[in-house]
Amino acid sequence: MTTSADLHTLSGEYTLDPAHSRVGFVARHAMVTKVRGLFKQFEGRIVLDADDPTRSSAEVTIEVASIDSQQPDRDAHLKSPDFFDAERFPTITFKSTAAESLGGARYRLTGDLTIRDITHRVVLDLELTGATPDPWGQFRVGFEGSVVVNRRDWGLEWNMALDSGGLLVSEKITIELDVALVRPAG
Repeated sequence: MTTSADLHTLSGEYTLDPAHSRVGFVARHAMVTKVRGLFKQFEGRIVLDADDPTRSSAEVTIEVASIDSQQPDRDAHLKSPDFFDAERFPTITFKSTAAESLGGARYRLTGDLTIRDITHRVVLDLELTGATPDPWGQFRVGFEGSVVVNRRDWGLEWNMALDSGGLLVSEKITIELDVALVRPAG
């Protein structure tokens, strides 16, 4: 792992490594359990500036049709107009607007999250989980973090009332990230 003494080695342009990253979500179902899922297809370009983290940036595109909650009927419903409407809105995008160091290995990334052509600002708290050269001559950096959002802010309105009170699907959704960034050799 890179130490604070050599953080400058982190600076550079990176791409997301989807084979070693997870972009997931957690939603409460029927007010008794959590359902977890992820998106299998995404790409991103990240610029890290370790000397001045405020000059760092990220742009990520997620393919909605790649959603996987390990239940095909639920996935089909999530892709339908009731939720993401993947046919009309095939991608989710995130574009950072600000970055800052919170000290140690903690960072905050603020940006615009667009779902169904609706954009809202979100704030992601991230932790640097590691940084190292890999056996193929590239440099890898890992981050993990999460943010809680209200899905209704992006027009994801569908729900069903429960006889016992409450709703079938929580409005609050946790977006979870555990990502590997790769900087090519040279």
